[in-house]
Amino acid sequence: MDRLKTGLTPSGAENYTPEELNALVAEYGWCAPVRILRELHTGRPDPLLEVMAPWRAQSSLRQRPVDGGVFAAVPSEELIDRFLQETDLRIVAEEGEPETEVRTAPELSDAEEVVSEELARIYLAQGLRDRAAAIYRKLSLLNPEKSVYFAELIAKTENNN
Repeated sequence: MDRLKTGLTPSGAENYTPEELNALVAEYGWCAPVRILRELHTGRPDPLLEVMAPWRAQSSLRQRPVDGGVFAAVPSEELIDRFLQETDLRIVAEEGEPETEVRTAPELSDAEEVVSEELARIYLAQGLRDRAAAIYRKLSLLNPEKSVYFAELIAKTENNN
């Protein structure tokens, strides 16, 4: 891509003529940023880009530059004062939303310990064979129809100590 003059940025589209952008798209048709630059320059959407990568609609290349002067115009102390002067700062559930307590941590007892074959495999990978065997035993009790399968896994786990 030695023909790219500057970085692929929204302002970089201004560095190219329409002919140059078309030549780049012809040569690098697979390169979505080049197609986006051409869109920015011509103002017309690229139909192939929409088919190739529809998620590119949120591309940073399509975003307009932010004027930082707007943020510096109001001092931070004034912004904080404005926020603190707001009258209703409470977060209240909308009408019709359930009024249940939100839990931020799981509530598990020892009897409800999370067990899975994947957890046992992780323990084996970490070299924690006793824990893996314990998980397989619990799984065997929870799934009696697979007890033979778990018995074989327990034997393999214990024999590899």
